Amino acid sequence: MRSASEASKDKGAPRSQCHALVVRGCAPHHEDYWAVRNNESKQMPRYAPVPFPEVKLEGQFWHERLDTVLARTVPSQHRKLGEYGILDSLKLPNPPPPLRFPRHANGFTVQVFWDSDVGKWIEAASYALAHRRDIDIENKIEAAIDDLEKAQAPDGYLNCWYLGREPEKRWTNLRDNHEMYNAGHLLEGAVAYFQVTGRRRFLDIMERYLDHIYATFGTGPGQRRGYDGHEEIELALMKLYYLTGERKHLDFATYLINERGQQPPHYFDWEREQREGSESKQPYVFANYEYSQSHKPVREQNKVVGHAVRAMYLYTAMADLAAELGDAALKRACEVLWDDVMKTKMYVTAGLGPSAHNEGFTHDYDLPNQTAYAETCASVALIFWAQRMLHLDLDGKYADILELAMFNGALSGLSRDGEHYFYANPLESDGTPTRWEWHTCPCCTMNVSRLVASVGQYFLSSAEDGVAFHLYGGIATDLEIAGTKVSLREVSTYPWSGDIRIHVDPETPAAFDVKLRIPGWSNGATASVNGETIPTGSAERGYLTLRRQWQKGDVIALDLPMPPVRLYAHPGVIMDAGRVALKRGPLVYCLEEVDNPGGRVQRLKLPRHALLKAETRSDLFDGIVTLTAEATSLEESEFAELYRTAPPREAPSTLTAIPYFLWANREQGSMMVWVPEAVAN
Repeated sequence: MRSASEASKDKGAPRSQCHALVVRGCAPHHEDYWAVRNNESKQMPRYAPVPFPEVKLEGQFWHERLDTVLARTVPSQHRKLGEYGILDSLKLPNPPPPLRFPRHANGFTVQVFWDSDVGKWIEAASYALAHRRDIDIENKIEAAIDDLEKAQAPDGYLNCWYLGREPEKRWTNLRDNHEMYNAGHLLEGAVAYFQVTGRRRFLDIMERYLDHIYATFGTGPGQRRGYDGHEEIELALMKLYYLTGERKHLDFATYLINERGQQPPHYFDWEREQREGSESKQPYVFANYEYSQSHKPVREQNKVVGHAVRAMYLYTAMADLAAELGDAALKRACEVLWDDVMKTKMYVTAGLGPSAHNEGFTHDYDLPNQTAYAETCASVALIFWAQRMLHLDLDGKYADILELAMFNGALSGLSRDGEHYFYANPLESDGTPTRWEWHTCPCCTMNVSRLVASVGQYFLSSAEDGVAFHLYGGIATDLEIAGTKVSLREVSTYPWSGDIRIHVDPETPAAFDVKLRIPGWSNGATASVNGETIPTGSAERGYLTLRRQWQKGDVIALDLPMPPVRLYAHPGVIMDAGRVALKRGPLVYCLEEVDNPGGRVQRLKLPRHALLKAETRSDLFDGIVTLTAEATSLEESEFAELYRTAPPREAPSTLTAIPYFLWANREQGSMMVWVPEAVAN
């Protein structure tokens, strides 16, 4: 990678206030990157995430996933973008080719948000470059930027669907057609590419587009008071604001949040009236505004409704703004909505959204297993929201959910080979669902790859006088704390073991805080510094704070016992009545037929008092921990009738469970997370 000065010669000197780059990954230095947040806003929390390029992944678990994404996922995704015509669409072919995916009965085609798929791929590929230089990937990114630059209209507008097919209809259907959503994902790609390389050509393209958007929408004379039906640009604008410090980006994100749900008239009603001809009668499968969380102003919302991914993106931006502006009402709304999700709507795997019909929420405790939608994108977006909530209060309950979603609901969306995916993530299967190579709506593919490639940014946060560890798994970083450079190295085989060592090496002795997250699932955690026991009962809101004069060679030992446990669902979740889920540490487990031969896994029952055993299996997936137990099995072979008065015979059996994120990586077969429980009389 080149230096910042070399990179800036290509496209003009960076205008960003934070263009100083570190050697590793050529990303903006941590102190510069977060200077805007810490200096311009008195309301910001002291702790801010350490940017992803400054965190080196050394543990086997995430290093293996990262290598797979770099070597296989990112290149294969680019091939698919080419095969499906998405990359060609950036060239605005004239005449435009026939639609790859015809319009639905309501007139909608998924091709209207192809730009977003390119943006997410650039973002994921950029994160990958921070870990390993790849000239071929850089050239592919530059080629896409070339096409976007050529496609951009003189007034800054940039949406390849409208520029290539319906230029006269741009900004006429924000409810359905994702123009700002596309802009948001392109913007996130531009920010990531600049962070990693220092090249700002893509960022310049997007800032010209944003200037056009800012002139078109707002509360001023002649402006439209619009916002997108699919939230996303709001959180992207906050990233740009943190990077540049330019207030206009914060102001427009604030406008979008404040305007959402204002009525009468509702903006989506107004814009429909403006559309001409028969299109003004365009049917829409989701006629209510709960689908897009625009049914009421955001500060008045107290129930999570509608499309799950849209909701999570909205709440992420709301939490960002609540922190940046010190907005107590917005913070309170975030907390109320968070509680609603946690108490009534989240799967045990941190999956969100039970219904394929609206890709989202239905009613409280509606959590079916076999038909669960639980879109991969929704769990990824939950991670975004959890991280923002965590930095509102530094409360470990948010890190608990971040970790749960990371290891379960999100990671299950990517196969071990890095080239197959799940869009939906059911918690039970008869064996028919299989992973796919691509999808007509490939949003989840790049969402999970950009998550893995940037996973380092979720591990820890720093402040002037401290560092907080949120996740564990083997990482190293260098930070400026308390006026001195501090090298930190966390060593563990997490999530397989809770035996954690943290090496703290300041250049000069210095007093500062080291905060260690004690997970909510942990019982009996112990800690010591240089062999001296530290009482863990002093932990507050999930964090044990160690404040001392740190010196080179100091070592923290943290032990988080990981006994297997049973989880029981709220009685309102009728689908899980009489069933248990198995969990060890941060990992939720499932039964797969390949590990439990003899028929479908649904035949198995787990006695309530059967001992759960954790076993290290080096022969599975390069080494994992499985759970085993004595069980009973319903005998199907002697049950000839469809119905009879005598119950089926039960025979002694055993069961083996693997981590849920690994299911559907071997031979096809049945699977279940919630296991029927056998209760002795």
